[in-house]
Amino acid sequence: MNIQQSFKTMAGDRGEGTLYLVATPIGNLEDMTFRAIRTLKEVQLIAAEDTRQTRKLLTHFEISTRLVSYHEHNKQASGSELIRLLLDGQSVALVSDAGLPAISDPGAELVAEAVENGIKVVPIPGANAALSALIISGLKTDKFTFAGFPPREKKQLTKWLEPLSRQEGTLIFYESPHRLRRTLDALLAAFGDRRMAMIRELTKKHEEAARGSISECAAWLDENSPIGEYCLIIEGIDAAVESGSVQAEAGQSEQWWDNLDLEAHVAHYEEQYDRKEAIKRTALDRGLPKREVYNEVNR
Repeated sequence: MNIQQSFKTMAGDRGEGTLYLVATPIGNLEDMTFRAIRTLKEVQLIAAEDTRQTRKLLTHFEISTRLVSYHEHNKQASGSELIRLLLDGQSVALVSDAGLPAISDPGAELVAEAVENGIKVVPIPGANAALSALIISGLKTDKFTFAGFPPREKKQLTKWLEPLSRQEGTLIFYESPHRLRRTLDALLAAFGDRRMAMIRELTKKHEEAARGSISECAAWLDENSPIGEYCLIIEGIDAAVESGSVQAEAGQSEQWWDNLDLEAHVAHYEEQYDRKEAIKRTALDRGLPKREVYNEVNR
């Protein structure tokens, strides 16, 4: 067990420093919080994904704390040194290029190592692209899955999307502009023509949200070149069934379960879930009432 009470001295504390995960603006500098500025001024060290980018932020807010590099290519050596400094009593602030650190970047590994060494890890909340995009998408927000960046290779992308196509709740992806059109084609093939939103340049002058079906968004991209990093928000299988987009697509594209009868379809899911959940997921796949599937497989 690892119990952390972030702002209370506990028995067994050895005078370690604290690792602060500090959110930085994703575009608009006014999104920097007072607490984030104070924390960056008070720690002994700031570890940044891109020191050149972070230095601009520190200069703007007149922060003179020592800055070091921590990124994917030096995480082993730099991470070990940061843990040593934390154990020696120095506090460190971890920042990414923009938004919350440790999401789709190596910061998560530093956090895990800090926890393993009994070092306090404290979040300093702020801007986040994924959640900001979700709440303006117009899609359901009560249940969602953040899946990060899709794989680059086509075969891996298809395999990666297959289980996500059955996921309940809204899906959130990050994608770069030069791979965006290809990803939409793969989404259409794997998911059917669901509703989605493509959101870019959040909090910046050219903030933009394109909302529609996957095919409509793809057609829009054919007329408008993608610029900037994108957040893709796609409705989950439950919402797709409610809106009819899965049923509408089912007659136009091949589904993985086309050659299975209902019993075999349910049995497929029973390898991972109990029977009740397997029936529910089968019903969602096929756009059928759960009661109909239940009655059919329990005759």
